[in-house]
Amino acid sequence: MKKLNIGVIGCGFMGRTHSNAFRTAPNFFNLPYLPVLKSICARSPDRAQSFAAQWGYESFETDWRKLVASQDIDLIDIASPNDTHFEIAIAAAKAGKMVMCEKPLGRNPAESEAMVKAVEDAGVANMVWYNYRRVPAVTMAKQLIDEGRLGRIFHYRTVFLQDWTISTELPQGGEGLWRLDASVAGSGVTGDLLAHNIDTAMWLNGPIDEVTAMTETFIKTRKHNLTGKDQPVTIDDASLFLARFKNGSLATFEATRYARGHKALYTFEINGEHASIKWDLHDLHRLEYFDHRDEGKLRGWRSIHITDSDQPYMKNWWVPGLQIGYEHSFIHQAADFLIALGEGKSASPTFAEALKTDYVTSAVLESAANRSWVKVRSL
Repeated sequence: MKKLNIGVIGCGFMGRTHSNAFRTAPNFFNLPYLPVLKSICARSPDRAQSFAAQWGYESFETDWRKLVASQDIDLIDIASPNDTHFEIAIAAAKAGKMVMCEKPLGRNPAESEAMVKAVEDAGVANMVWYNYRRVPAVTMAKQLIDEGRLGRIFHYRTVFLQDWTISTELPQGGEGLWRLDASVAGSGVTGDLLAHNIDTAMWLNGPIDEVTAMTETFIKTRKHNLTGKDQPVTIDDASLFLARFKNGSLATFEATRYARGHKALYTFEINGEHASIKWDLHDLHRLEYFDHRDEGKLRGWRSIHITDSDQPYMKNWWVPGLQIGYEHSFIHQAADFLIALGEGKSASPTFAEALKTDYVTSAVLESAANRSWVKVRSL
């Protein structure tokens, strides 16, 4: 295998998932490139050095610009907060580096459009980490839809529920809580959670044509970690919208961080003329399937356990019946990127595909502000 030197920027939660993905992928997949953890970058030298030692990086850096300029780096992987994506991605592309980026691509469509232009002008491989596409059961759902087993799609409904911001004592901003600061995150649950639902939905069911939405910020002011002062909360705590897909199907989307008892409830259900499917992140190896064409007396929902070697990705893992987990979706994505790179192309979703999701989230926020139906922009 050819070596591919990787520089990862950010050593938080996503930095860990990406590092694990690159380290593990070549052990289970036949890849044209060997990913080398060349350098990790973080603002704190102590933290960067500790992370490098723990994950096996050859070096560490505290200035991402030096990492981007390094002749030893082939791929820049952006796992840092949303307000850094734009500048890093454009600089990396101009330096001729391949670029992978955490979602959402930018804080708004203008940033994302510039990022798409940069990677396309530079002709560099690029991808955004929408990892739920690579959960085997979700990939299986895609296969069933593409085979026409559901027939015409009528309904798509999906939720992403959490409960970690309910306390009024929780501050906003700074490390760990930047997702509550719109200047850093871009938006609240719309860009953080619903972006996942939207990406999966359009991958499975095609483009979204128009939306009508409402959002709510339940706690209006919080202490800001960086200033120590109470400041207005400018992100959305909850976001709900109706959508119409270009294929004529209807959809409901909901995300909140105020659903007591839910830490990461991500589900979707799709109803077609012949069959329906549903999936739940809490039982991510199961795909529920109903086919009206089954014999009447045996007709009903079946639970398909996605672990067999003829099901997506599973031939690379254990024996049938044994499960894998959340982290494996990132391993699959890293493997797919490297396999596509060997074929001279970018793996999906590319920056351009992720921009389509940003157009939807932008339309949702516009609709909620104006209380109207909004047409989603297209490329």
